[in-house]
Amino acid sequence: MKKLTIDNFDLKDKRVLVRVDFNVPLDENQNITNDIRIKASLPTINKIINDGGKVILMSHLGRPKGERKQEFSLKPAAVRLGELLGKEVLFVDDCIGEEVESAVNRMKLGDVLVLENVRFHNGETKNDPDFAKQLAQLGDIYINDAFGSAHRAHASTEGVTRFIERCAAGYLMEKEIDYLGSALANPGRPYCAILGGAKISGKIDVINNLMNKVDTLIVGGGMAFTFLKAQGKEIGKSLLEEEKLEMAVDILAKLKNSKAKFLLPVDVVVAEEFTNDSAFETVSVENIPASKMGLDIGLETIKLFKDELLKSNTIVWNGPMGVFEMDNFAKGTIAIAQALVKATEKGAVTVVGGGDSVAAISKAGLEDKVSHVSTGGGASLEFLEGKILPGVAALNDV
Repeated sequence: MKKLTIDNFDLKDKRVLVRVDFNVPLDENQNITNDIRIKASLPTINKIINDGGKVILMSHLGRPKGERKQEFSLKPAAVRLGELLGKEVLFVDDCIGEEVESAVNRMKLGDVLVLENVRFHNGETKNDPDFAKQLAQLGDIYINDAFGSAHRAHASTEGVTRFIERCAAGYLMEKEIDYLGSALANPGRPYCAILGGAKISGKIDVINNLMNKVDTLIVGGGMAFTFLKAQGKEIGKSLLEEEKLEMAVDILAKLKNSKAKFLLPVDVVVAEEFTNDSAFETVSVENIPASKMGLDIGLETIKLFKDELLKSNTIVWNGPMGVFEMDNFAKGTIAIAQALVKATEKGAVTVVGGGDSVAAISKAGLEDKVSHVSTGGGASLEFLEGKILPGVAALNDV
């Protein structure tokens, strides 16, 4: 990585303004249902505490669209952070203004302060310079540790860097870029990408970018049916993006001329209804009944995909293989997660690229047994598409 990191700065006696990703899921009672993003920020926060700095944390949560909405408050995240750190974490119910500046001025060395949701102000998503400048006034050093928001040119991710001289990556940001960057720039071979999820539309740029980089490209999940339809197969009531059929035909033609091996499912689990208790069966992709829909990959496909994964030295996985939220149609996704664990044990570098893939590998309880699980959904995808992320580009170069 060619950006400065938190280790490049002396943090003692400094106000360190840190952009974290505390965009955590909350239930109707404001209880956090998954704290993986808060835990991921701990190494950076502890570094600042241990070095004698003052930690000022800012984040967004949800989409309040410039309005102060209590259901999007970061107070629960501040409470949970305090529990994880084993110390008091201060909270202030705004992110700019006199009350915030006063709270920062009262901080002692080693204190941690969480600011209220930056998206309670329209200036955040508009990357308003005045709003960014007010945020910047709170810190002597800026650290971006929010990879999940690095693809957005917002005030707290990009605008703030214009008003603070020293800007660097936190440990999580550094780890994300190192893993995803090495997977793209210098992968161990064979290099395999396995893509899933509902729609081809969200992965077109990823496919186009990866097809000339990987040795094997595997496609499963709902998006596979548009490709199967493009090959002239009957897909029944399976998910289909008709408007993307022509594009799928073009991609298939490009893949024929690329060096990458391309694998689609050879059998699928089908049912008549999109419910977990619907009767299901496994059929060949050549024999999908017109009255049924594919909801998972079948056993032959699992074996085909696993065999390919276990031959690989670098694996990037983005997107589930079926409707993993329903237990009867989660078997394919869980089997792929287990294959990644085996590949990791054999020495492969395995990267799970954000979004539903993270939820899937967490459901399987295997997130700690692969090389890296990305905290960024959209950011991971854009990185894999080969795009420059504004929140990364804005940091100081080495």
